[in-house]
Amino acid sequence: MPQLPALSIDDLRAWHGQIRQRYDAFAKRGVKLNLTRGKPSAAQLDLSNPLLSLPGSGDFMSGNIDTRNYGELAGLPELRAVMAAVFGVTPDRLIIGENASLSIMHDCVAFSMLKGTCDSERPWSKEPRIAFLCPVPGYDRHFSICQEFGIEMIAVPLTDRGPDMSIVEKLVAGDAQIKGIWCVPKYSNPTGTVYSKETIERLAKMQTAARDFRIFWDNAYAVHHLTAERIEIANIDEACARHGNPNRAFIFGSTSKVTFAGAGIGVFASSKDNAAWYLKRIEKRTIGGDKVNQLRHLRLLKHADGIAALMDRHREILAPKFDKVLEIFNEHLGNTGVASWTTPKGGYFITLDVLDGCAKQVVKLAKEAGVELTPAGATHPLGNDPHDRTIRIAPSFPDLAEVSQAAEGVVLAVLLAATEKLLAK
Repeated sequence: MPQLPALSIDDLRAWHGQIRQRYDAFAKRGVKLNLTRGKPSAAQLDLSNPLLSLPGSGDFMSGNIDTRNYGELAGLPELRAVMAAVFGVTPDRLIIGENASLSIMHDCVAFSMLKGTCDSERPWSKEPRIAFLCPVPGYDRHFSICQEFGIEMIAVPLTDRGPDMSIVEKLVAGDAQIKGIWCVPKYSNPTGTVYSKETIERLAKMQTAARDFRIFWDNAYAVHHLTAERIEIANIDEACARHGNPNRAFIFGSTSKVTFAGAGIGVFASSKDNAAWYLKRIEKRTIGGDKVNQLRHLRLLKHADGIAALMDRHREILAPKFDKVLEIFNEHLGNTGVASWTTPKGGYFITLDVLDGCAKQVVKLAKEAGVELTPAGATHPLGNDPHDRTIRIAPSFPDLAEVSQAAEGVVLAVLLAATEKLLAK
């Protein structure tokens, strides 16, 4: 493929005509394909179908706990021990929540707004202003939580090692109203970025003007590898404690993309003070979680090695889809000078960057051709990508043949938008 920005006007017009013909032919196929959200496919969900018959008639005890009854606000101790090994804390500081970590993150923000954290002088809602740092590209649902509670969002560039720490450190040291930062530290949504050890150390030890500053550590993809390499990251809980900031990190995770997306278990983990704070808040709204669901997960997963084995089977389904998208992007967009993309080693997304000012047009053209994409701008606070160039690609849900077709449609939309943009110049 030629470098499109380097073509003469006549050659560019010729290329535009060819791409338009290919695009129109694709649109006439009448496909209906969806790459909008990182949903597990039916084949992935089938891996956990034994949950539908677990724990089984007569199997309702976990140790001496009758899971059918009230109680055990923090969750089943046996399952807490399994999940603690995954998230790098001791079981006494891990709490099993509802089916999704998103609800726990929402609650932690809501509780902080209404009551303050265990280190707060007053509820956050009583402050003149509250701000969170938001590494971008980032996760749209994190931004939605901030928007729901009127929290100011300050965009911080996400590098290939994590958030730009020179900017983060300067901001948090000089502004006591900055109370938090969103972090997806492993296989980040949507870039696949893995935070470096240095970045995690700097987050743990940095000086913050707010004594109740919190890292919202959304380790959503802790075990979600796309290659045989099981990448590990530094332990944020241990690092914060070592630097004298034991309460700094709120750690979140779930089995939403391990077992059943709609019927998994969520996890909150942190220091003893933070765990006590969280339990005190939730005891007002529940007498205990769904311990039968916790028990069936325990019976299925058994231990951390059981989770790893299940995720290897997920990888067998997911990896070929990512490989196919990357193959098509490389073949048809490589060296064109109008697009670049990430090659993640885990997680659920590929980030596609197009020419500045083209992302919205690419999404529009793709939709008109039958390929639904996440809205342009979703990777930035308030849906505002100042460069209009970043698009999140989610290949997990369609089958492999559909992924191949969808990637072709995206390529044609990118090339058509790019040639139109270049000709307009």
